[in-house]
Amino acid sequence: METATNYEPNLEIASDPEHLAARSVEIFVDEAQNAIKAKDTFYVAISGGNTPRRFFELLGEVPKAKSLSWDRIHLFWVDERYVPPDSQWSNYKLAADTFLPKVAIPDENVHRIPTEHSDFKVAARRYEETIREVFGLAEDQIPEFDLIVLGMGAEGHTGSLFPDSFAPLDIENWASVVYGLDEKLNRITLTHPVLCAASHLAVLVSGEEKADILKEVLTSQPDEVRYPIHVLWPILDKVTWLVDSHAAKLL
Repeated sequence: METATNYEPNLEIASDPEHLAARSVEIFVDEAQNAIKAKDTFYVAISGGNTPRRFFELLGEVPKAKSLSWDRIHLFWVDERYVPPDSQWSNYKLAADTFLPKVAIPDENVHRIPTEHSDFKVAARRYEETIREVFGLAEDQIPEFDLIVLGMGAEGHTGSLFPDSFAPLDIENWASVVYGLDEKLNRITLTHPVLCAASHLAVLVSGEEKADILKEVLTSQPDEVRYPIHVLWPILDKVTWLVDSHAAKLL
């Protein structure tokens, strides 16, 4: 199957969510080992949502994952709801409840999005400052994550780059504020220039309810406003789609 940009997507279909999670761990471990061997540090950004929960649990259970040099891993988040870190809606809390207590990552290597500021824009700038400091970047450089783990929503969003919002169009900032509409929570998200600069991206998609949108996204003409995940199309060769058989049933 070819996309509208004539790229052949790197599509891996897992038989079920458990195998999808296991494969996600394999990619995480491989990328971590390669980065640490090459440059002594692994920079990774993860997402929240339902799909990665089992992946996170396995990170704290699988021997190869637990035995990584976690002191050389810097963990970031792709996006976060503007809630306290102990909120049930927090992406950070999902990691804190699953793998973080089970691996030997130093507290100073865990870089959550700071949602304690009263001003959303201040929080976004603080997160950018943390990224710049940890990566050791000059003013004109952009962070290059070794791995970014993404999901895809039922309307074609990724991270918190939502349809008909400003964030997918933000090319000036590394982190953008997403103001919630229709009682949705406000959020902060990494922008697509940061996503596209990553060495490797894994998009996890599971469930029969994602079958229609997955087919539409992979076969329609790129439209970043309607389907913000299309911001990845210029770098589709760096994207691995990890899809379970239910989500892939229409492909």
